[in-house]
Amino acid sequence: MSIHTDLDVSEKGGVESARTTTFMASYLDALTLVERLHRLLLDVIKDEFERVGVLEINAVQALLLFNVGDNEVTAGELKTRGYYQGSNVSYNLKKLVEMGYMHHERSEIDRRSVRVRLTEKGRGVRAVVSKLFATHADGLVDRGVLDQEGIEDITTSLRRVERYWTEQIRYIY
Repeated sequence: MSIHTDLDVSEKGGVESARTTTFMASYLDALTLVERLHRLLLDVIKDEFERVGVLEINAVQALLLFNVGDNEVTAGELKTRGYYQGSNVSYNLKKLVEMGYMHHERSEIDRRSVRVRLTEKGRGVRAVVSKLFATHADGLVDRGVLDQEGIEDITTSLRRVERYWTEQIRYIY
């Protein structure tokens, strides 16, 4: 996905139009940055796994294992909790089970539902990602890229956008 940056803001005239156009440009820039950061995160994870010699899983699968953590979840819960975005969650879960990174078990209550949890091998992958993220967190602070207040400001702003978008989905459709 790439955000188109040509602005087509309605002509309100004067200061309002200039403010809207400026905000729109900044908003589109922020959207592009979030998208680019997510792709970079996947590249960083992929590079780390190549460095440590784990080549059978991809970055999306590694991030999925990290996010599942100590939980036991269904594919649907992965999506609703925001751990995983994508239409092929079932494919990735099946592959992770086949490769021994996850256990799966049919629910006693709803036989259609399958619950998954990490195996020891899956917890090993999670540990690699966790260590990578800890190293990044230390590096961001040590190099003065971000401090506690800065990361809290970013997180607060992103949560507000998330809430706004969620409301748009709930109330428009």
